[in-house]
Amino acid sequence: MPSSLSIKNVPDETVERLRRRAKRNHRSLQGELMTILEEAVGEGRASFLDAYRRGGEAAFRTPSESIAMIREDRDGR
Repeated sequence: MPSSLSIKNVPDETVERLRRRAKRNHRSLQGELMTILEEAVGEGRASFLDAYRRGGEAAFRTPSESIAMIREDRDGR
């Protein structure tokens, strides 16, 4: 069942910026706030730190490996 949240004492300037952002994205203020919350807690989006920690698992290349790959490609021509 969905829950309701309430944020107290939000500065007027922050509310206005959120309204402008919602308008820019063609959403209601409620829709924009939901999008912001979903992006903030979403598990589908990895942070840079998460990606860095998993670097070996993702087979990221180090600069020296990149140089070797470029040289190998160049030598093969």
